[in-house]
Amino acid sequence: MAEIVMPQLGESVTEGTITKWFKQVGDHVDEDETLFEVSTDKVDSEVPSPSAGYIAEIKVPEGETVDVGTVLLIMSDSPTGGDAPAAEAPAPAAAAPEAAPAPAPEAPAPPAPPAPPAAPVEQAPAPAPAPAAPEAPTPTDGGRLLSPLVRRLIEENQLDAATIAGTGPGGRITREDVLGVLDARGASAASASASPAPAAPVATAPTSAAPIPAPVAAAPVMAGQGDEVVPLSNIRLRTGEHMVRSLATSPHAITAIDVDYEAVERARRALKDQFKAEEGFSLTYLPFIARAVVDALAEFPHMNATVGERDLIVHHAVNLSIAVDLNFEGLLAPVIQGADGKRLRAIAREVNDLATRARSKRLSPDDLNDGTFTISNSGSYGTLLVAPIINQPQVAILSTDGVKRRPVVVELPDGSESIAIHSVGNLTLSWDHRAFDGAYAAAFVGRIKEIIETRDWAAEL
Repeated sequence: MAEIVMPQLGESVTEGTITKWFKQVGDHVDEDETLFEVSTDKVDSEVPSPSAGYIAEIKVPEGETVDVGTVLLIMSDSPTGGDAPAAEAPAPAAAAPEAAPAPAPEAPAPPAPPAPPAAPVEQAPAPAPAPAAPEAPTPTDGGRLLSPLVRRLIEENQLDAATIAGTGPGGRITREDVLGVLDARGASAASASASPAPAAPVATAPTSAAPIPAPVAAAPVMAGQGDEVVPLSNIRLRTGEHMVRSLATSPHAITAIDVDYEAVERARRALKDQFKAEEGFSLTYLPFIARAVVDALAEFPHMNATVGERDLIVHHAVNLSIAVDLNFEGLLAPVIQGADGKRLRAIAREVNDLATRARSKRLSPDDLNDGTFTISNSGSYGTLLVAPIINQPQVAILSTDGVKRRPVVVELPDGSESIAIHSVGNLTLSWDHRAFDGAYAAAFVGRIKEIIETRDWAAEL
């Protein structure tokens, strides 16, 4: 028998929600076969089985949120593995036959004395009310199956689970359901203090009313005709929590620089058709930028670092995190491990592979761990300047912005100047002011700019 636990799907991830089981008790599972889907603040991922076997027991149902390390299921080596306890049961079973004869005489006993035993006959069914007993002592959960996170929220806020409508699988109460009740309760209290009359309608007010800080009187403002109340998804809520923690942890500063991509553009134009035919995907600006970043990090090692309690941990290997959008529903940052040992074409392959697997939920936990520096790529949308939030516990994140054809001043071979049309865009670095100062950050982005503008990219390809 083997235990399968909730994996660590990212450095700062502490819990995950089982959104789907692909196998059921009794099913056979091959090694690396998809076992379940889990949702965290960073990723919705299909998790493969670490070994082959048969599912003996599923301990966490769909819709439940549990901590990393929690046992999710028991795996057996044989189809009857789930009956392993039955093998031990013979001992109790042997005792059971002895107990059976004792009740057997009692069965005929009740009919024998019909008149007096009326009381004992009533006492025999007495065990029936017993099941109700467990419900009474636990009014907070109403006898419903709750995840540890949901139970904690209910207990901390002294709620009654029996009064909460569950929207999860099988009517289970989710974290969002509890937060919705708390929001509505806050809005109701605010409304009652302002005007007792409207307190009743607050029950129908959208859960988003509570977060409005100042105009508490306006909290009861309900969704009007044509409005739509969209509950925040699990990944949206958790991403928000992670971003708030990052802003509270790191004193953020930004440094931006404009870059002339004409050298990159010339190489792309000349080789894009050949590259796509050989690799099967298009050559974008991102691999060029990533390659320049990797080389610049070698010269500015404190950028490739994480912050400890009272120290800066400088990493010698560059594990490059690439932020990937998941169809506008969330994002995650899979990692190119050992990017400092890869040239442009290899980096391009890994960027494409990670993005493809991220969007099809085929990333493994290892694909999200140990990142040391992050690139966030908004440039495909033509952005001017984006100031991203640092991916903790890293100390910096670089945003790529839109590249457009613009007039620039260029120096001619004879030393004179002229106006030319080049591909130009911005790079924006968000960085942790605890790790270094503005001069270091400026020198770093300046070096990235220099590499992008002056390297012989055709030779690199």
